[in-house]
Amino acid sequence: MVFPKLVITIVLILVLFFFIYESEGASYSSGSYNVGHGADINTPYDHQKVNLSVYYDSLCQSCATFIVKDLLNVFYNNLISIVNLQLVPWANAYVNNTNNSISCQDIRYYLINCFEYLVIGGKSMEWVNCLSQLGLPKEPIMKCFNMGNGAQLGKTYINQTAQLYPPPSFLPWVVVNNQPVGKDYANFAHYVCKAYKGAAVPEVCNPPSK
Repeated sequence: MVFPKLVITIVLILVLFFFIYESEGASYSSGSYNVGHGADINTPYDHQKVNLSVYYDSLCQSCATFIVKDLLNVFYNNLISIVNLQLVPWANAYVNNTNNSISCQDIRYYLINCFEYLVIGGKSMEWVNCLSQLGLPKEPIMKCFNMGNGAQLGKTYINQTAQLYPPPSFLPWVVVNNQPVGKDYANFAHYVCKAYKGAAVPEVCNPPSK
């Protein structure tokens, strides 16, 4: 029997692994780029970017709502240009060292979004539909699941979560430059803007003029 939560979480790990890898690979190494007509737009250096980490559980309702309704805005308001975004599933899980298994207590962001929409609607059993909608094959994911590769990646995230101080007291647990924002996680953009020290400031970080 395939447990939807475990499959969804493993899929999320794989998606996030490639999401972070490709995001880093696409980072700008210079401070500006040309968009034509002689216009140069400032872009932040890698070392200026703010680290934004979200620790969550794949079937957590509040986590799903945050990812779908709040975190998605980083792509719409260009906040993504000044952050290193990391999403860490398995935040409410632990490793069973007796049998080396993971026990849970309960294309990229679009796939994550699709999964979390299902969670909000109580339809997590329909996770495979997300793959069909996005034209993604099911076989590689199930192969990874059956071979235990996803579980190995999961343990990495579990260990990373275990090193947080203070430890998460609820989910989602949002951290900006190693500082948790607490219950005000929906207002994470404020903390990102406050932590950012670069010159290429997105409009969302500029207070409205009176």
